[in-house]
Amino acid sequence: MNKIKFAVTGCGHIGKRHAEMILRNNDCELVALIDTDSTVRANFASVYSHIPSFESLDSFLQSATKADVMVIATPNGFHTTQACSAIENGMHVVIEKPMSLKRTDSESVIALAQQYHKEVFCVMQNRYSPPSQWLKSIVTDGILGQIYLVQINCYWNRDERYYKKESWHGTRDLDGGTLFTQFSHFVDLMYWVFGDIKNIHSKFASFNHAALTDFEDSGLINFEFENGGIGNFNYTTSVWDKNLESSMTIIAEHGTLKVGGQYMDKVDYCHVKNYTMPILEPTNPPNDYGPYKGSAANHHFIIENVVDTLHHDGIITTNALEGMKVVDIIERMYAGAK
Repeated sequence: MNKIKFAVTGCGHIGKRHAEMILRNNDCELVALIDTDSTVRANFASVYSHIPSFESLDSFLQSATKADVMVIATPNGFHTTQACSAIENGMHVVIEKPMSLKRTDSESVIALAQQYHKEVFCVMQNRYSPPSQWLKSIVTDGILGQIYLVQINCYWNRDERYYKKESWHGTRDLDGGTLFTQFSHFVDLMYWVFGDIKNIHSKFASFNHAALTDFEDSGLINFEFENGGIGNFNYTTSVWDKNLESSMTIIAEHGTLKVGGQYMDKVDYCHVKNYTMPILEPTNPPNDYGPYKGSAANHHFIIENVVDTLHHDGIITTNALEGMKVVDIIERMYAGAK
């Protein structure tokens, strides 16, 4: 089969990660790098001099260079318009989290993809981590029985090293909020494993980010699961100096477990009736961005899933409807404080 041709728009930390994974995959070809920042383009040119670079998505679309798939790794507020442009120009799209900042925008992308018969891949790479895969299976298989209580704690550090004045991070229109940029991975894991939520009550605060962001740095959210049980999602980016933990504790009919670590990357506790915990594969380390760490470095799985879907009729790991649902849940979490 012909190699799948990829273009990447947005060549920051995440875009660079996608580019590396595309280049490592023998079924893929990287044909274009797109970024509005001339310094970023120059840095890429020094490493990938054989790959054409463009200063804007429009300039790429007007060029003779063609791609099968557009990877969108730009600031959150650009995801919708750029996804729609790529689809209208005949490309499938891989959209970094979050899919959009509004459910209605995600709906627009989905409608357009259906019209043009294109696939939409949403990036939620934490689903690939062995503890996440194990948690999904033990809940889906009914081993835990009825779910009583789920508590998610995400306690991270994001300070002036991250929220630089010249950056889009921290802005209402391009970043969107802490739940969108920092913790949508864990909202996705919660939804993927336990389903949708209702009766949401939220409280937000900004303890030490008033001069850094347009929104909250901390939140406490209580809710019920549509499938039964109650839960809470507690988060902050106010932890001093470095991340503390991302964890999920489940109290259920037949046992108790906790997936923890800084990035929900290990099983801290498992005590379940008539069940022996399997030995899990090691979790990939987090993406390392210098002064701060991100979620698991599983982006190669995303590219492999694109290949499997387009060449072998595989199933999209995180489809557009799931990406939209995460946006919907976050919107309702924020609305829960009103």
